[in-house]
Amino acid sequence: MAQNQKDPNEMSFLDHLEELRWHLIRSTLVIVIIGVVAFLMKDFIFDTIIFGPKKMSFPTYRLFCDIATKIGLDSAFCADSLPFTIQNRTMAGQFSAHIWTSIWAGFIVGFPYLLYEMWKFISPGLYEKERKYSRGFILVASLLFFLGVLFGYYVVAPLSINFLGTYQVSQEVANEIDISSFISTVRASVIACGIMFELPIIIYFLTKVGLVTPDFLKKYRKIALVIVLILSAVITPPDVASQIIVAVPVLILYQVSIYISKVVIRREEKARKKAAKA
Repeated sequence: MAQNQKDPNEMSFLDHLEELRWHLIRSTLVIVIIGVVAFLMKDFIFDTIIFGPKKMSFPTYRLFCDIATKIGLDSAFCADSLPFTIQNRTMAGQFSAHIWTSIWAGFIVGFPYLLYEMWKFISPGLYEKERKYSRGFILVASLLFFLGVLFGYYVVAPLSINFLGTYQVSQEVANEIDISSFISTVRASVIACGIMFELPIIIYFLTKVGLVTPDFLKKYRKIALVIVLILSAVITPPDVASQIIVAVPVLILYQVSIYISKVVIRREEKARKKAAKA
């Protein structure tokens, strides 16, 4: 595997392309390896994880059922089963679902390594001080991503499946959900939340390059609230409770992002003052 020993600042455009190519190759290889492992763990991946939110024994349903019972309300979360079936309508449908689910599993599980490869590519272009301040990037970004994935899987996905799987325009129409539609609902909930939870990291880098300031974030807080509610409406069932459940953590992350932006600005001001005194 080629390793360029030259100073990154002196690398040509083609050298950078070659370096990027190897980062992409290694990242793809990790996704494929994890994907193969996931492919071999078919029963666990599908019966336990993918189809977990279809079972009323799922922890989220039990929690909401217990809450509803304690306050004396009837709840759909206390039902014995969800009134829909999952079916396959195409010849290669199940095999295709198996392949793509394995690939997405490789992406999710291998996310920290993908960040590591990305960081290895961009870090030579940073100053030593910037590398020092960004040392925990991979750990923090991975933690936020996995928190988002868990939130999407245990909150957004079951709420969406419970609402959409039980919704009927008429008793004449039975819900027979195609396997690709069911899996895409779970996948979209998980990936979307994982990416949304990266908001503080995104704000950090936008502040570093001067595109965002704390005052800017405060000024457009109301607009951000509207955008968050729209995103919540897209990835959750069209009921107010579900949208609020999704919107609250994102708004908290937005407030955290404002604080992070303040810290970045404060550090840069201190650095400028030290440089001026020197």
